[in-house]
Amino acid sequence: MEMDDIELEEALLPGDGSQEPGDGGLYEHFRIEVDPGQVAVRIDKFLAEHQPHSSRNRIQKAADAGFIHVNGTPVKSNYKVRAGDVVTLMLDRPHYDTTIEAEDIPLDVVYEDDQLMVINKSAGMVVHPGCGNFSGTLVNAIAWHLKDLESYDPNDPEVGLVHRIDKDTSGLLVVAKTPDAKTSLGKQFFQKTTHRSYNALVWGNFTENEGRIEGNIGRDPRDRLRMEVFPPDSGIGKPAVTHYKVLERYGYTTLVECILETGRTHQIRAHMRHIGHPLFADERYGGCEIRRGERTASYKAFIQNCFHLCPRQVLHARTLGFVHPTTGQQMDFTSEWPEDMAALIDKWRNYIKYKEYAD
Repeated sequence: MEMDDIELEEALLPGDGSQEPGDGGLYEHFRIEVDPGQVAVRIDKFLAEHQPHSSRNRIQKAADAGFIHVNGTPVKSNYKVRAGDVVTLMLDRPHYDTTIEAEDIPLDVVYEDDQLMVINKSAGMVVHPGCGNFSGTLVNAIAWHLKDLESYDPNDPEVGLVHRIDKDTSGLLVVAKTPDAKTSLGKQFFQKTTHRSYNALVWGNFTENEGRIEGNIGRDPRDRLRMEVFPPDSGIGKPAVTHYKVLERYGYTTLVECILETGRTHQIRAHMRHIGHPLFADERYGGCEIRRGERTASYKAFIQNCFHLCPRQVLHARTLGFVHPTTGQQMDFTSEWPEDMAALIDKWRNYIKYKEYAD
């Protein structure tokens, strides 16, 4: 049985709540028996050579966290395997079947033809099954929507979602119905010829009207659920560039448009936090604290009302443009803000008008 970085990532993240970590229950996720002729070698090197879908770094972290066992006992990454050893990955939650099942979940389909679909995802919906979210995702909903299309297999990686957005980010996504469509769209994303823009409400006011953020995106070593920004020449993480433009100013917050040169995990959220402007209501990146403004009770109440109105990071994938895989036609789509975001922006607009009037 092979393991991959997704499964090892699972090992390093909290469980889904069905079983509390450390309650004594362990479940085998893979097993490898070392060949009789195997010479002594570090276990991280051994697994990296025998499991091509796993990185050595991830294997080391899993071993050092106590998840990799040899002959029933946890070992560190410097353990040297020997002939006859039985190596297992033991987690404190059961192994889940990753087969994608169709689920009758409503979809907001903006456009559809025989090659692709463009979907407007609502905030709160997980895009793809993963640790802690094995059903109720956008992929399950797409599988139901296309269940009568014989050529579409939701478990075939050659079709389906071409890109992703975060659970609590709303907005546009494109789905390929055929392998050729996914290849064409994938190339456009890789070659950066697609057109994507996001709207975000961030903390603070900008001195400039537009700017560019460059910094590698990598996993935060202090919080594995968060991404961190590292210097471009650090060799840590993956290169990432975000362009932003101010759309409206509300004194203590700013509505900005963000355009991505790259598409890294949490890129806008991490980049904006890095320059001191975390997304409003983004709990993971510090946006749920009062970062700017007054110390009055009325202002604190106003902010709490804002958080209640839109209890998620205020980020929306507003536009999406690409060339159609078969017709060669330029396709451009725009998605209106969802109700929670629109209501929040109106609240800030009214606040700044009142403040200007009072002053």
